[in-house]
Amino acid sequence: MNGYMLSPSLGWIAGGIIAAALIVAAIVNAVLFVRQRENSDTTLAACIRRSAIAVLIAIMVLTPSVVSTTTSQAINATDVYVAVDVTGSMAVKDAKYGSQDTMTRLNAAGKAVTDITKLYPDASFAGMSFGASASLDVPLTPDSNALTNWAETLRTEPTASSSGSNLDAPLDKLIVNLKSTHDQHPNDSILLYIITDGEQTSSATRRSFSSLRGYISDGFTIGVGSTQGGQVPVTEVTASGDQTQSGSWVIDPSTKKPAVSRMDPKNLAAIADEISGRYIATNARKTLSDSASKEASKQYRVTTTVKRRKRAMPVVWPFAIVTGALLLWEFGAWLTTTRRML
Repeated sequence: MNGYMLSPSLGWIAGGIIAAALIVAAIVNAVLFVRQRENSDTTLAACIRRSAIAVLIAIMVLTPSVVSTTTSQAINATDVYVAVDVTGSMAVKDAKYGSQDTMTRLNAAGKAVTDITKLYPDASFAGMSFGASASLDVPLTPDSNALTNWAETLRTEPTASSSGSNLDAPLDKLIVNLKSTHDQHPNDSILLYIITDGEQTSSATRRSFSSLRGYISDGFTIGVGSTQGGQVPVTEVTASGDQTQSGSWVIDPSTKKPAVSRMDPKNLAAIADEISGRYIATNARKTLSDSASKEASKQYRVTTTVKRRKRAMPVVWPFAIVTGALLLWEFGAWLTTTRRML
């Protein structure tokens, strides 16, 4: 009704009873004044004043309000976990990512991580590296720069500490952290990207990644490197902590010749199937920015749903000011009458 309404703070039942009683009192006051006017010293001004006070208090009890429209925003949150292989084979320089330039597999992985952060502009990210063991290097954070900076500083394991590639190395860490995120944010969309060459050189049988299905909304295995493969360089850590390549190659003990590491699409596709996800092979023509992952990312981008709601804003103060003035007038009139009677 033109933006105004009554919204009793005491509720319609209690507020209505009190307001009705005050209105009745105002009417009774007026009726008594008319009937007893000849035998009373009450003035017309006093009658009007007292009835007005009762009516104004009744109005305040009913709480006149202005209707205002408020806007609320609901956000669909997305959490992206990225696990990057840092075994020695990721130092092989046979990868291409969006161009004909050849780079190490780990450099291609870093470019893929940058594209992932662009696919989900308002998401939270976590970064995990895995080799002989796994480590959560970047806990879940909305700072996408933290993830890209981490990816740029990744280094492969030194050859001396490498024990062969075991693709299930990140599994235990992923289960713990994905479950924690799922429990804390049950309404979030949780995505998993595993970036690796897919090579399994460990003699241990690889465990299935299917245990992750209950915690993720979607998953991707990202292949870096080539099926033709390349020789694995020997990497060392200097006294200052920097990593260098000695110029020699890792030797295959069975052939006594430089070992050749090849990207394994079968393992990558198998892991993608186990997490009910997709396998994407990056190369000179395909990157994450123009792959199936880009299409999938659209449904997980943070979306804002705007809802308009009406809210009653009480406007009692004008009535309170007038009532206060009338009460002061009534008090002054009472003092005057009292002095005359002394």
